[in-house]
Amino acid sequence: MVVDNASENNDVKRVIADGAYDSKENPRYLFYNQIEAAVKVRKNSNQLTGCRCHPRKIIVLQQLKSFEMWTAKVNYRSRWITETVFSSMKRMFEEYVSAKVPSMVKEIFLKTSLPNMFITMKQPINPTL
Repeated sequence: MVVDNASENNDVKRVIADGAYDSKENPRYLFYNQIEAAVKVRKNSNQLTGCRCHPRKIIVLQQLKSFEMWTAKVNYRSRWITETVFSSMKRMFEEYVSAKVPSMVKEIFLKTSLPNMFITMKQPINPTL
């Protein structure tokens, strides 16, 4: 998998990703766009491999030195929040878009907006206001 277009949004400071994004290209792309890469490396990663990607070597060395310190530093454990949101959206709306090309963006926007609307509707009303 490839991290793509993360630099187009100026608000992106860190990308937290699982081992599927462990490659030479992703850390290099993020490094050159001043985005911190919090990518979990594969279990068989070794700093002595022939990888010439300096940003990835840094990540591998940090994780081999102390994985627990690395997870705390980059807040890797917060990835479950995003995974939970994606999982609940897939359960509510299926995994596919049924609209044709002109309406796809509208459908995706609605599917991502509705859970937020449901959450705000569930919050109790403060009677003291």
